[in-house]
Amino acid sequence: MLLLDYQNVLIESILKDRFAPDASPTSIDQIVSDFDNVTFHISTPTSKSHILISLRIKCYPELVAQGAQSVLEREYGSLIVSPESGYDFSLQVDLNALPSSQEERDDLVRKISLLKRNAMAAPFEQAFSEYAQLREEASKYTSESAPQGVREGGEVRAIHYREEEAIYIKPSHDRVTVIFSTVFREETDRVFGKVFLQEFVDARRRAIQNAPQVLFRNDPPLELQGLPEVKSGKGDVGYITFVLFPRHLSSSDRQQEVISHIQTFRDYFHYHIKASKAYIHSRMRRRTADFLQVLRRARPEEVEAGGVQKERKTASGRTFRVQA
Repeated sequence: MLLLDYQNVLIESILKDRFAPDASPTSIDQIVSDFDNVTFHISTPTSKSHILISLRIKCYPELVAQGAQSVLEREYGSLIVSPESGYDFSLQVDLNALPSSQEERDDLVRKISLLKRNAMAAPFEQAFSEYAQLREEASKYTSESAPQGVREGGEVRAIHYREEEAIYIKPSHDRVTVIFSTVFREETDRVFGKVFLQEFVDARRRAIQNAPQVLFRNDPPLELQGLPEVKSGKGDVGYITFVLFPRHLSSSDRQQEVISHIQTFRDYFHYHIKASKAYIHSRMRRRTADFLQVLRRARPEEVEAGGVQKERKTASGRTFRVQA
């Protein structure tokens, strides 16, 4: 099955062309769409040698409240400029001040193409940091004597990145729970979704014991009880839970990999539901065409009155009649 890229491939392609050593500066004014209604704008508003990359994302105020600004400053530093009108965050690259080596240029291209990923990484990094603190605090107590705050875990962080869907992250002293709420617009989508999620569960049982635990339910999980925005009993909403254990968060590199992988889950999930439906429909159309061909071959010859068949034509265009 196809794995989606973490970076925006179109932005990566545009910047690679502009960052090439033999490329001449040209004007750009292009809007690029990404998953989850995220929009980028790549332009050269002041000079052909100064490329402005702007990001618009629905949940940006929530991300800023959860540390997105510090993460973006850490990743992009001096490239950050005042946001373009109508957008939430902007970077500017001076083509005359690019790194000299091609490897450094490629790293810069990839870092910019990961702008959406890095913006949405802040709540995960905060949750992982709180998990480390809770784990250290819990190591001082037994399971019975631990304070209630340690036993219950940290606060639930919510990312409302789509109109009716959200990601919820809850750190505890022994795990970090990530919950996706997703809307199934059609009954068939719900059926396909259950099949896919069952494969996640079965794969973990068969051969990938180190994978996170995956759970699916239509009612909100216990971690979300009490949140006013979460409503139970809606048949078109499903909740997918990933349980990240200490082995998934053992180092900063592994944590960054987890963030990259888990951010793309919703897009990966719904993409493959649509792809599977398209594949099944194509097979149905092909089978229907085969059945129609069999029926045409089985149709009896039409015979005129008197036992004479209708005229037929040869490959050269001549006509002839065949007596019955």
